[in-house]
Amino acid sequence: MQLHQLKKNSTFKDGKRVGRGGKKGTYCGAGGKGQKGRAGAKFKPVVREWLKKYPKLRGYNFNTKTEVSVLNLSDLEAAFQAKDIITPATLISKRVVRRVDGKVPTIKVLAKGVISKAFTVDGCIVSTKAKELIEKAGGSVKIKEVKKLEKNTGKKTASKKDKK
Repeated sequence: MQLHQLKKNSTFKDGKRVGRGGKKGTYCGAGGKGQKGRAGAKFKPVVREWLKKYPKLRGYNFNTKTEVSVLNLSDLEAAFQAKDIITPATLISKRVVRRVDGKVPTIKVLAKGVISKAFTVDGCIVSTKAKELIEKAGGSVKIKEVKKLEKNTGKKTASKKDKK
């Protein structure tokens, strides 16, 4: 073995000492020239500005999306027999519609396609044209009533004491 064939056991190398003056170069982690390379250059993160703009009232809900599965009359014609009752549960059991995140989605029936069978649609949203076509074929549509909330107009209503 010769002297030039010897090697160190470890491959660790001493790190460069920065910010000590001299002509070794490097920027001490401040980067190159420019505004960000100067002392005291601190920038606000943009995310902080976004967070300030979000409403912070109690009960504010960011998740306002509701999943709606859209069906056509042609899909119902192919999957069901005459005089069947079509509900979201039967649509899932016949695998016409899938669950969304383990929940039964809101189902809307549109008027695309021809319908010849008479069946009852219950618990689904139905377009006006689709409702006409279903009723023309001899079927019926049962829709749960959705109560609309009245807008607050800012006017004070008379209380019970004022009415007496």
